[in-house]
Amino acid sequence: MPAHYVLTLLTDFGDRDVYVGVMKGAIAHVNPQLTVIDLTHHIPPQNLAAARFNLMNAYPYFPVPTVHVAVVDPGVGSQRRAIAIQLANGFLVGPDNGIFSGVLDHFPAIAAIELSNTDYWRTASPSATFQGRDIFAPVGAHLASGIPLKNLGSPIDPATLVYLPIAPATKTSFGFQGSIQYVDHFGNSVTNISANCLQNQPWFLRIHSQTIPSHQTYTDVEPGHSLALIGSHNWVEIAINRGNAAAQLHLQVGDRVEIYFTTLASDASLI
Repeated sequence: MPAHYVLTLLTDFGDRDVYVGVMKGAIAHVNPQLTVIDLTHHIPPQNLAAARFNLMNAYPYFPVPTVHVAVVDPGVGSQRRAIAIQLANGFLVGPDNGIFSGVLDHFPAIAAIELSNTDYWRTASPSATFQGRDIFAPVGAHLASGIPLKNLGSPIDPATLVYLPIAPATKTSFGFQGSIQYVDHFGNSVTNISANCLQNQPWFLRIHSQTIPSHQTYTDVEPGHSLALIGSHNWVEIAINRGNAAAQLHLQVGDRVEIYFTTLASDASLI
């Protein structure tokens, strides 16, 4: 793999401390010519569901192959596995804690390795609390520099990889039922109902006994008014034009959401 291929980083480390910079130093020590792109370092601390969502939605936009290093790791130093996964169009490197399960839902694993070969770590005696620096960053850099996956450790069955227990949206007699899976920086509350479920039918959304109309874009309603729409990530989201839907509507991850197709809704009071 040529040295100009891309390596991405996603963490919950923030930008106040040196942790991200030190990871980049470990990468540069392996290959200073690599292109390193920060997806985000503002995942809420230890929030695996948010990490899963962000990585899943970023993954398709990178060239083939790209190495994605993701470190949101509440089990750091425990018996959880350190892994690398090969997909048809790239690699994933990080803890085996479900962080990759969103990507794997759409891009099946070809092979997976437990990172047991210390030759590709920064040190054979890694920190129990900072394996992003000592294992994941250097392993990602070696992969992006052309080291074969099989050199990095012992093969593991991809079927044994950890998945987060996130329930999918389900079809109902009136449309679909799902939940909020992520709240972004603007307070837009993203559901787990895909645009593919809507089949170009007219629809509206119900949450917390509130009826929210669907629109194409934020400015289709007056400032301060709520709406439901298909976000750029292709998921149904709840928003307020120039406002914060999560704060103003008291929404949080896990809240139940219902989509009603207006052609199927039998209760006129819902519309």
